[in-house]
Amino acid sequence: MTASVPKVAQISVEELHQVLAANSPEVQLIDVREPTEIAIAQLPGFQVFSLSEFDSWSEKILTLLDTEKETLVLCHHGVRSGQMCQWLASQGFSQVKNIVGGIDAYAGLIDPTVPRY
Repeated sequence: MTASVPKVAQISVEELHQVLAANSPEVQLIDVREPTEIAIAQLPGFQVFSLSEFDSWSEKILTLLDTEKETLVLCHHGVRSGQMCQWLASQGFSQVKNIVGGIDAYAGLIDPTVPRY
């Protein structure tokens, strides 16, 4: 019998848009995309923790972020951010949410000025 992977909470890009508009200091925003992707398109307020650079930041994550704050995670389509959400939950983060559809959905549904790639 294999252990089940915990279900990650999700947030839509429409809900993300409301969070960004509110600009609440109580929400942590994480982008796990690569530097080349960030150079093409990014959203304001997101801290970058590229998964390819996991070794450089993973041991410090508990000093860089608050495990009790709502934490929203972004990638291109939602797969890598889902992986990050699971890892953060395993580190004790209690309010982690994956942004469904990633920055691509945000660009397509919310803000057409965000470049798509």
